[in-house]
Amino acid sequence: MAGWMWLRCILGPHLQRIHRSPDQSRPEGRAGRRQGWTYQPRSLEKHTGSILGWASALWSLSYYSSPLLLCYLYRKGYICSSKLVPVSQYLGTVLVCLLGVACLRGWGRWKNSEYLQFITILEETKKDHTAPNKKKVRCYDFDFSYWPSDFSWTEVSNPKLSKAGVSLLKPEPRLRGAADSVLNSVRTVPCHIISFLIAHSFGRRMLYPGSVGLLQKAMRPMLQQGQARLIEEFDGQRNKIVACDGNEIDTMFVDRRRDGGQKSQTLVICCEGNAGFYEVGCMNTPLEGGYSVLGWNHPGFGGSTGVPFPQNEANAMDVVIQFAMHKLGFELKDIVVYAWSIGGFTASWAVMSYPEIQSVVFDASFDDLLPLALKVMPDSWRPLVQHTVRQYMNLNNAEQLVKYQGPVLLIRRTRDEIITTKGPEDVMSNRGNDLLLKLLQFRYPKIMTDEGIRAVRQWLGSSNQIEEASVYSGYEVDDDWCVSVLQSYQADRDVVFPWSVGEDMTLEGRRQLALFLARKYMRNFETTHCTPLPASEFHPPWRL
Repeated sequence: MAGWMWLRCILGPHLQRIHRSPDQSRPEGRAGRRQGWTYQPRSLEKHTGSILGWASALWSLSYYSSPLLLCYLYRKGYICSSKLVPVSQYLGTVLVCLLGVACLRGWGRWKNSEYLQFITILEETKKDHTAPNKKKVRCYDFDFSYWPSDFSWTEVSNPKLSKAGVSLLKPEPRLRGAADSVLNSVRTVPCHIISFLIAHSFGRRMLYPGSVGLLQKAMRPMLQQGQARLIEEFDGQRNKIVACDGNEIDTMFVDRRRDGGQKSQTLVICCEGNAGFYEVGCMNTPLEGGYSVLGWNHPGFGGSTGVPFPQNEANAMDVVIQFAMHKLGFELKDIVVYAWSIGGFTASWAVMSYPEIQSVVFDASFDDLLPLALKVMPDSWRPLVQHTVRQYMNLNNAEQLVKYQGPVLLIRRTRDEIITTKGPEDVMSNRGNDLLLKLLQFRYPKIMTDEGIRAVRQWLGSSNQIEEASVYSGYEVDDDWCVSVLQSYQADRDVVFPWSVGEDMTLEGRRQLALFLARKYMRNFETTHCTPLPASEFHPPWRL
């Protein structure tokens, strides 16, 4: 028995923090909660853990620099049998030494009563996944790969129907003749190969820097602090859910339903940016606003496994929504999706695929990735960038959003330096403008004629509230008249978007309606891209 427990300590996860004692009864009220404490390993475990940590860091560094390292070794003549044999012997010796260090670390853990209690609880939970055992294991913060699964897509879906993943909108193929199509396919094989290599090497890491292991290691203290705050101050529940592609998604749920009130009964599902984590990301905005909140990390971020390609992202979003419905007990009409930056892709996919969702809020998001990708790449790479984005990274937010019939709010950062194509000083190059225009043009095509678009563009050119109000008053927009026109149209016809309202209207009337709708669908926030959105700026979208 002792030998088996020692083996479990050798192979067990790294314990980082104890949020509360497993034997501690849950205190009533936030003020009475005990703060957790950082796990303190004893001397032997601490030093051996440091050695293994440095070995892991060196392995990560070697992995990312392996192409350059292999080229250097080849030029120096080290890649040959006479040189590789001594190197393999040296590596074998290092591995044996590291195995010995791991055994010593296990011994140190075995002699620590806190770790021994933790590993016992973890083993019991894996054998018997009951609610009391899950409650005990949630008292600890440890390597998420060892965390037992709390929910899987197989619990609500047929495995035979979903193995390929959820459906995505595909770019429309160009029509060609049969012979031309075959010839073109052969001709573009090198382009396909290069695009694949770019997307699966530096392209994906440029688009989602948060998936880079070295960055996550640098941010680990901050992420652990943020997670401790969510669990210890807000009684957050960490869960592992398994998507249809096998990726394990790290989620955090804060339940406010016991507090009462309309906000607490609404669940806000947060979709983070390309370097955002729920521990320190946009989840804090609705949390401070009093909502129940469900945050999750992209595949490859934090405790989530996989890589953040569009298909994997949509698969993860799908299982998050299923988890909210079937495990947390929320109905779709009580769910709001809140997206920051690149999270707009999964948010737009969610409302397209689940049209009963109450509403969606986009903060500092864009319409399409391609213009932003072209901005940062050389002009000579334009055809290659277009092919790579459309085939492997097609974040077509606007195309997905127009499929949704519900309320939408767009928040535009007027000094945004990330999603502008010409710079933060040029507010008209903000791709959030294009997201608004595409949405309005789809929903109200008779209003968004050339004159309507021109008026909205003039309003979008405003960089502050004074300029915005000046443009709005210059067109003498009558809000009450606009509301009455739209309500009258809605009452007479039970139709879905697109609407034909404005078809028999004067030019002045269409301009007024265009500006009125633009102001209702978009709000400006005078700051940069990465500034956290205050809870006071998080509002439900406009409803007619």
